[in-house]
Amino acid sequence: MRYDIVIIGGAIVGSSIAYYLREEGFSGSIALIERDPQFAHAATTLSCASIRQQFSIPQNIRLSQFTMKLFRRLKEEFGADADIGFREGGFLILASENGLPILNANHEAQVAEGADIVLEDADQLTRRFPWLSTEGISAGSYGRSGEGWFDAHAMLTLFRKALRGKNVDFMTATVIGIERQGHRVTSVSLDNGETIEAGTVLNAAGPNAGKVAAMAGLALPVEPRKRNVFVFEAREKYADMPLLVDPSGIYVRPEGSVYLTGGAETEEGDGPADPTDFEVDWPLFEEVIWPVLATRIPAFEAIKPTRAWAGHYDYNTLDQNAVIGPHPKVKNFLFANGFSGHGLQQAPAVGKALAELLVHGGYRTVDCSAFGYIRVAEGRAFRELNVI
Repeated sequence: MRYDIVIIGGAIVGSSIAYYLREEGFSGSIALIERDPQFAHAATTLSCASIRQQFSIPQNIRLSQFTMKLFRRLKEEFGADADIGFREGGFLILASENGLPILNANHEAQVAEGADIVLEDADQLTRRFPWLSTEGISAGSYGRSGEGWFDAHAMLTLFRKALRGKNVDFMTATVIGIERQGHRVTSVSLDNGETIEAGTVLNAAGPNAGKVAAMAGLALPVEPRKRNVFVFEAREKYADMPLLVDPSGIYVRPEGSVYLTGGAETEEGDGPADPTDFEVDWPLFEEVIWPVLATRIPAFEAIKPTRAWAGHYDYNTLDQNAVIGPHPKVKNFLFANGFSGHGLQQAPAVGKALAELLVHGGYRTVDCSAFGYIRVAEGRAFRELNVI
């Protein structure tokens, strides 16, 4: 078999690339390879499924703004039944006095990109959200529009269904090898014994992206990191609650009649996840998360955990930012990796950008040049400061 484009990874990033390739007029053959067709362990479906414009660098803001515009015209793009349950509840990112300079700098970058974000001091925040305790808080940035959360499964299903009529071959397999001759990759080997000749290979392998790149003899500082999400019930229901991020990194947001929370993992001791480890670390809820929630929202002193899940996401150890575009020497091997928790919300923009690059020879809608691999080769961090 031979395909003009082989995409390794069929979740939201890979599916978005395939979708926009066809939308941009690519008529060649496309193979979309996914090892977990039910997406039971995919970063896409195990994420907390949110979208925000509160980043520290303009390029990340622009990626999410593209996706936000897509959400606004979802039915026009995917049909009258298209629905991802988007709730435009906003983000509220809190800062202590020590974190105030970064919060201010981030806010300036966001406003410069047209984001509807307001910066408020502790008194203003308590007037806006009476249920909030601002103990130890100097200020917070609040997204009044263009931020919120949605159904990750529904979003992925929209793209996968849209591909069915676009002549894209879905393959269920694990990539076990990539053949390279000089400065070109030539084929991909699968665990079912098949070998696929490839004109271009796109790495959209999520947490496994570093291993996939290594198969082609290329270094990519992306590894899986384990994160836990806990669901709890509370007597109080706050219809106006945004996705709240405490200075500790703990976050909480409403989800129907319950709440989701996480963010207890710390950099210290955090490392590559065992690919088979999806066990929930319950002590994180009892020992780390609950005390923070009770301090920040006094009504949450009495809550009841109900269930939880653990997932892996693709963590870029260099700078917690995406790596997008071709390898500078092996030009027919392209990256769409290392989103460090932002992949679901940025996938449509990246799919569009890479499709434009492949079809038209350059970025047109969103310029992703700053995310290029060259910084990885040089060890030069392009750091995103607002990682949640």
